[in-house]
Amino acid sequence: MSAELTVVRAGALTTVQDGGRRGHAHLGVPRSGALDAPAMRLGNRLLGNDPEAAVLETTLTGCALRPGRAVTVVVGGAPCPVRVDGRPAAWGSAVRVPAGAVLDVGTVTAGVRSYVAVAGGVAVDPVLGSRSTDLLSGLGPAPLRDGDVLPVGVPARRPAPPVAAPWLGPPAELILPVRPGPRADWFTPAALRTLASAAYRVSPHSNRIGLRTEGPPLERARTGELPSEGMVLGAVQVPPDGRPVVFLHDHPTTGGYPVVAVVSEAALAAAAQAVTGTPLRFRFG
Repeated sequence: MSAELTVVRAGALTTVQDGGRRGHAHLGVPRSGALDAPAMRLGNRLLGNDPEAAVLETTLTGCALRPGRAVTVVVGGAPCPVRVDGRPAAWGSAVRVPAGAVLDVGTVTAGVRSYVAVAGGVAVDPVLGSRSTDLLSGLGPAPLRDGDVLPVGVPARRPAPPVAAPWLGPPAELILPVRPGPRADWFTPAALRTLASAAYRVSPHSNRIGLRTEGPPLERARTGELPSEGMVLGAVQVPPDGRPVVFLHDHPTTGGYPVVAVVSEAALAAAAQAVTGTPLRFRFG
């Protein structure tokens, strides 16, 4: 049998992701890549893969896959039930899936995004050095659909680490450390105090492009519009409604709304797992 995974159930939004496309922002290409990069890396390490080998990133409802030959997988990230041909299997550690059996990654019990790593990695063709799906530009493979077939790479011969490892849980409250952005002077002192002290919540309109917030709007000190300028991962952009948006991995590389602050990249994994309604605070430091 072939080293392939057939998609039995694609789920709400399942994409192929790896470490992303670094170094192409000047061409208008975002980094993309796994939103919860630590979860991707840990799943890969438990299989002896390269830490940034391509995995599947699911959203809320998981997915189901049938391998053409026996494979070893790790399901991590957001906790969820895992079953192989209907029988319960381990979450967060290596699981052997026989040829023709169905691996079912269920609906998350906490968090947003689960990750399915497979020994050998998901071996779709790379584009600009990455196998990641970019929802904004359309680069990389399309989001999974029922019936899709995904090639699997050759498993590494390096020994796998221990069968289990500690996984970070989704945040009950999201604390985002920030530094002042290049357009902080476009906002009133009161607005900057609000950003540093107010309670926000994660909006249901968040996606891989940006984490949107609900809470008090930020008042501008300057009116008018900016010419488009470069945007970076973690930029806190403020659109006309005044409510901050934190740019995630599929963000546009340019934008015309002012950036009041920038979130530390290390904090963005927690943002990827923050469910709708999660309390959110920005902390300058």
